[in-house]
Amino acid sequence: MKLTIGAADLESDVLLREALTAYRTYKEADESGVPLEEVRKLGLLFESLIQGVIDSHFLVAGLPPSTIH
Repeated sequence: MKLTIGAADLESDVLLREALTAYRTYKEADESGVPLEEVRKLGLLFESLIQGVIDSHFLVAGLPPSTIH
């Protein structure tokens, strides 16, 4: 469901694609024996990106994001 048309949707789509790519990279690293420290870094990157997606959806819906800096 899209709440707006335009830049907000486009930004959300870009963030979502980046988050999905980060997730795939994380899973591939985890399954292929990459050192644990690198896997953890990739996991943190994914978590950060997916939180950005969630926060952008909150903002489009007129709600406050989960964190405000």
